[in-house]
Amino acid sequence: MLHYKASFLLCFCAFLLAACMNEDNSYVSNDHAKSEVDIQNKPGDTDFLTTEVHEITLSAIGDLLIHDTVYQDAFNGNHYNFNPMLEKVAPFLQQSSVTMANQETMIGGVEIGLSSYPAFNTPKKMGDALKDAGIDVVTIANNHTLDHGETAIQEATSYWESLDMMYTGAYKSREDQNEIRVLQTNQDITIAFLAYTYGTNGIPVPKGKEYLVNLIDKNKIAADIKEAKKLSDVIILSLHYGNQYERMPNKRQKDLVQFAADQGVQVVIGHHPHVLQPVDWVEGKNGNKTFVAYSLGNFLSGQDEFYRRIGGMVQFTIRKTVNEDAEDKLEVVSPKFLPTFVDYQPGETDFDVIPMYQLTNEVLPNAKKHYKEIKAHLSQWMPELEFIEE
Repeated sequence: MLHYKASFLLCFCAFLLAACMNEDNSYVSNDHAKSEVDIQNKPGDTDFLTTEVHEITLSAIGDLLIHDTVYQDAFNGNHYNFNPMLEKVAPFLQQSSVTMANQETMIGGVEIGLSSYPAFNTPKKMGDALKDAGIDVVTIANNHTLDHGETAIQEATSYWESLDMMYTGAYKSREDQNEIRVLQTNQDITIAFLAYTYGTNGIPVPKGKEYLVNLIDKNKIAADIKEAKKLSDVIILSLHYGNQYERMPNKRQKDLVQFAADQGVQVVIGHHPHVLQPVDWVEGKNGNKTFVAYSLGNFLSGQDEFYRRIGGMVQFTIRKTVNEDAEDKLEVVSPKFLPTFVDYQPGETDFDVIPMYQLTNEVLPNAKKHYKEIKAHLSQWMPELEFIEE
């Protein structure tokens, strides 16, 4: 696993702070974006700090469902290169302090044979493309996790480790699963990432190897959340759930998000429907507020139905207020969204993920009309949702 320096608090005077010792299985963000600390003093008192306000931004993108049309397009005769497909969106992915993606197909590599629907296996170079584009964390618990069994999972997790990429939701061993993924930032905000799936397309999890994939089980989720709270400030919960191709969340999705909110989770990111679903705030039983993106749709896939070609990147700010006279206060604020569209040429070549606000009528007839409709759909429960357009 990765070894990194731990974050440290900014202090008002000239004390010299030494960085904490590195620990196995701890992570630190690449910190693509500039993070901020606002230091405030008590009125008339310059000797002591009353508060420190720390802020980072976090972004998440939807499903990377790599069909054969996509990986064949990435092959140049010698090797696979997915980077050009993400070229137009990479600058946006790199804006945040931390960026996460749902890698729905295992990157088991050519060694075990590439394949497409219904049992996927993807070139490992997909991982390199995500790393190059600015991704820091991948969630890999989904209905395709066991498509090629333990072999693909072992190949994929080993490759993610070689890239220094945090992965969560599927694991190489029981010990690996027991390590809650916690990412440290240089603004003294620590983030735990948890991921679970509703199932694995009827493929049974091997007996005694339940660590291979996290299944949605409220008792396990609650236990993991309890442990994550001890290790982090903020919990990001990824759920692979819902009905495919439905543009609104169902009761089961809403119930699971409410459960997560009641457990004190700050953010829920949803996947699996392969189409965009609205974002919302959900109130937990203790009055806490949870941000949810019910489904982020397909970010890159070979699916050709219109709404399945639309995905996006959600972005929000995590604010931590450190007060010497009170408990730290954590808030998720300023949600934003960048809708995206998967373009390709006749014959399903030249796949290209494009921000929808940049689309022309040559790429998508009535582009502005479609973009307006997608914005209304996403923000119907959150009118204050902003859209990234620069």
